[in-house]
Amino acid sequence: MRQLVSTGSPWESKVGYSRAVIVNDTIFISGTAGKGPDAYTQTKEALATIEKVLTEHGFALSDVAQSRLVVADFAHWQDAARAHGEVYGDIRPAFSLVHALPFVDDAILVEVEAIAVRAAK
Repeated sequence: MRQLVSTGSPWESKVGYSRAVIVNDTIFISGTAGKGPDAYTQTKEALATIEKVLTEHGFALSDVAQSRLVVADFAHWQDAARAHGEVYGDIRPAFSLVHALPFVDDAILVEVEAIAVRAAK
């Protein structure tokens, strides 16, 4: 079973992606950006969006098995990583920190991706 999750962004159809894809008990969440003046704030907001997508589809933040944090300016990786750690501290998913050159929108400083596997009930 494969379910596509959309947020209605015009980029989804233009680029050919979904906000998330659910296959059986696994959800794959695309790179998610947040808004705000700095990497810390954007990371917190992106993670809140990820949590919302998870909970709306029967997953919990604690189901996240892998997280990828992508920063546009590596000078701010510690701020983004601190926000990530505040959210995932006890969950401790597998983690990658990636440096990317500017995103499509210069205001985006951080994107976060996640893969979660629904816990057996």
